[in-house]
Amino acid sequence: MSPITPAQIRAARATLRWKAEDLAERSQVGVATIRRAEVREGATGMTAANEAAIRQALELAGIEFIPENGGGAGVRLRNRSSPL
Repeated sequence: MSPITPAQIRAARATLRWKAEDLAERSQVGVATIRRAEVREGATGMTAANEAAIRQALELAGIEFIPENGGGAGVRLRNRSSPL
């Protein structure tokens, strides 16, 4: 599993129409940590535990992380009829 990028976190929140506070509540990661991670270039700079918590919260909400495949890393909303 590849690390998530700041752009993926921003895109996932936008897709779900979540504020940073919504993600913080669902992931139990501080709002300041999320905001710092989102403005970085390259890696998020978060601990592995915080990144895992954010990934899990977003995936439970229906986000699928698309790895770098030549076209750039991204996110999409999982088809609700598809299992994880």
